[in-house]
Formats: sequence, structure tokens, C-alpha cells
Amino acid sequence: MNIITKSNLLKLQCNFIKQGLVSFHGTSQKSAIEIKVDYKMKNKEGMIENKSEMISKEDETVQKTFHGLIKGERSSLAKSITMCESVHPKKKAQAQVLLAEVLEYNKKKGRKRNAKSNALPMTKHASLKHGTFRIGLSGPPGAGKSTFIEAFGKFLTERKHKVAVLAVDPSSSTTGGSLLGDKTRMPELSVDANAYIRPSPSSGTLGGVTRSTNEAIVLCEGAGYDTILVETVGVGQSEFAVADMVDLFVLILPPAGGDELQGIKKGIVEVADLIVINKSDGDLVAAARRIQMEYISALKFIRRRSKVWKPKVRRISSKTKEGIEDLWEKMKEYRNLSLESGELETKRMNQQKIWMWSHIKHEIIDIFKNHSHVKDKVDTLEKEVSLGNITPGYAADTLLSLFKSKKL
Repeated sequence: MNIITKSNLLKLQCNFIKQGLVSFHGTSQKSAIEIKVDYKMKNKEGMIENKSEMISKEDETVQKTFHGLIKGERSSLAKSITMCESVHPKKKAQAQVLLAEVLEYNKKKGRKRNAKSNALPMTKHASLKHGTFRIGLSGPPGAGKSTFIEAFGKFLTERKHKVAVLAVDPSSSTTGGSLLGDKTRMPELSVDANAYIRPSPSSGTLGGVTRSTNEAIVLCEGAGYDTILVETVGVGQSEFAVADMVDLFVLILPPAGGDELQGIKKGIVEVADLIVINKSDGDLVAAARRIQMEYISALKFIRRRSKVWKPKVRRISSKTKEGIEDLWEKMKEYRNLSLESGELETKRMNQQKIWMWSHIKHEIIDIFKNHSHVKDKVDTLEKEVSLGNITPGYAADTLLSLFKSKKL
């Protein structure tokens, strides 16, 4: 482990990965992260050998990817997101160093914009006033999320916005594979020079929000995209994850009622800043109006999360584009109000802490599963649990005891 001696140390975050200990160092003057990573790899003779490297911002891969990213090169953006999704220790370390560089770059860019406009006093998120807009999108299957993103994304790019779409596809619980078919449902947006679509497999993550989604947002902002759309899988309690990484959370619903809406959890409606009734065209206009009125009435009984914003319900048609412009105006109104009140800055600060703990939880699970004594006993205990010979609680306590009492 590296020893930190600087008195002006801002933070120390330790992140254990499969074959080694990674230490993140940052100072209050400038981001100066260095990561020592230990891992195993095959040599030319095919033998497994231990490797140890110090990854810093001088790393060739980090430098090349960073400079390509801030120039807006799509290949560099794709490579950087893939780096964040990787489970290889070295690539994970490179991703964290790259992210530190991009965060510093985004802050400097925000300060320059603020200095030119004199619009806001300097804050911890100086890039907010003229910076990016993070929008989360969720809804039940058949609500038309991808069709909406196609129409909404084109609407924005035609108005000189740069749009990044982070779409999460469900992975098979059997094979782990994913179709990643979002681009096929967005034919026009996928070839738009001012749009970037990145489909990612959920890999079994609840709510379809992958661990790297938060990092991908930061990287897209570094590449110059000002509007980030995060589309998630389905609707459930686990969808709260997306609300913890965006500025505005939008729930998209079809013009359906009764039993068709029973699957939509009350909780997900409570965290929605905007509810959009899609497919309000043709014979479905009457049904869409009825559902809109029902949700307007229902929202009266839901406690407001914001002091400056009351959730709105809007009807749109992704097919005819009706209501898209009005919806965008409401989104901008929400952003301006939350920015002026300070709620947006507070939200982003809290989101960083939430995702720090999310990463810790995931990494601890990895450490636990790869503990030598846990691996020795887990198959036996799983079998005993499945046969009903012992309780799941007893098996869990046994594995935890082995984990806490014996070293790796």
C-alpha cells in the first residue's frame, strides 16, 4: 500500500479489486491520483505471473484516451466507457485515473463559462449554469421509450444540442447475453453527428442501471455532450437508482389504465419530476387524456420532494411530435428553478456520495466472493441450503465468519 504523507490531502478512497489493493490519492490543489495495482497475467511462455504497476495520469493509454475524448472523438469516448465497464484490475485503475482527469477538465470548463457570463458565483459545481442536463427516462415495456428518445433527441440536435443516450438493455439470466438493439429502434438519431448512443447490458443489475453508468455520464460531458439521456429497463423499486444520478427523472407511460397500470409501483411515481403520457395520437388521444387527468389527481396526494417544483403530467406523441416542444420547455423550467434555488447543486453533491457507497458495496461483494476460504465452502453450503438441511441465514453467517476470521 502507498503511504500518504501530504498534509493537504483532500481524500483517500481505498478500493479493493480482485487481485490487489488500489489506493486513490487526491490533493486540494490539483487532482493527482496515482493507483498501485497488482494483478496476474500470462507471460510469453503461457505461465501465470504476478504484475505490479503504478497507474498515473502519465500512463500512455490514459493520456491518449483523454486527449481524444476532450476533442470529441467518438472512438475515444467509446473506449473510455468500455474501460469503465471492464473488470480487469489494470483497466479499472486506468479508468479511475482517466475519470479524475475528465472531472478536473469539466470543472475548468465550467469555471471559464461562468467567468465569461458572470452569471453565478463560484460553486463546487461551477459548470451547472451553462453546463449539462442529465435526464433519466423510465417506463413499462411498450410505453415507447426508444421511440420517444428518437423524436426528442432529433428535436434537440436540430436546435444545436449535443445529445448522448445511455441505453441499458436487459441481459439474459441464462446466458448473460444482451441484444443491445436500441440503435435499431433509433435509426435517425443513431446516424446523427450530434448524437451518441451507447447501449450497455444490464448484466443482472437491478433496475438496469449498470455500475459504470454514472462514470459514462461524466465521460460524455467531457466529450462535449450537453444533454445526457439515461434510459433504463422496466419499472420497479430498483429504478430509484437512475433517480440518484440525474437532474430530472421522467416517467413515460402508455395511454393504458386499470390492470395495465397496476404493475407500476407507487414509489417510482413519487420520484418522478415529470410524467409523460406517450402515444397520444389517433384513436388513443381520448385514453391519453383520461390517464393524464388520473395522474394529475393522483399527484395531489403525493408528498412533494422539491420546494420549488410540483411534478407535471404532459401528453405527447412521439409519432407526430406533438407536445415535444412543450415538454422541453417544462424540462428547462424545472432546471432553472432547481438551479436558482440551489437544489440542483445539492442534488449533484448528494448523488456523488450515494454512488461512492454503491461502488463500495459492489466491491465488497467481489472481495467476499473471491476470498479463498469462502470459495472453499460456498459450493457445499449452497448445496446444503438447497436440500433444506440448513437455513440460508446459518449458511450466510458461516461464510461471514470465515471471511472475517481468516486472511485472504
